Amino acid sequence: TSNRVLSQKMTEQMLMPVMEGAGLGFFMEKQNPGQFGHNGADEGFQALLEMNSESGKGLVIMANSDNGLAVASFVLQRVAKEYAWNYKFGGEMPALVIIARARGTQAALDQYAKLKSAGELQGEHAEGALNQLGYSLLYSGHEKDAIRVFQQNVQEYPHSANVYDSLGEAYMKAGEKDLAVANYEKSLQLDPKNQNAVEQLKKLRMPK
Repeated sequence: TSNRVLSQKMTEQMLMPVMEGAGLGFFMEKQNPGQFGHNGADEGFQALLEMNSESGKGLVIMANSDNGLAVASFVLQRVAKEYAWNYKFGGEMPALVIIARARGTQAALDQYAKLKSAGELQGEHAEGALNQLGYSLLYSGHEKDAIRVFQQNVQEYPHSANVYDSLGEAYMKAGEKDLAVANYEKSLQLDPKNQNAVEQLKKLRMPK
């Protein structure tokens, strides 16, 4: 680190695991030591940061599209190959998106179940796989299917603030205001620092 914005000590603290698959503000990957990142989205655009604290290499993807992150894994793979990054790809998350587009949401969920029962998809990677599938459906106009996927994620990971946040967004996009509020409130209850939930609740509670 250059110490220009964050000190090296503070950066190291942010990358210390505080829960499975996450540090203080970043998602982390067990199969890739030093790898950390985060995504972001709002109506009309999506972004992704992927960095490695050990190699100093990284990538930022910004897309003017509600479905921009659907290609993020493919872009990351191409860049990693071109610049000889030692990056291990699980492959299961983009595969679920591809299956959903080719054979439908149920086929993708069936594949998810197979991967999970075989032990190839566990913990934060399983949660992340469903979340990515849900967002791919949500931002391609399939709100009902996205809600279905996010509901399954809530059932499987009821202590994750992120899954309620995602379900709240899907309900909000589908026009289900009361359900959106309920899920954002639950997300905030699990993670009082979830600023996105705070902002979305403000929008939902604004008088028309």
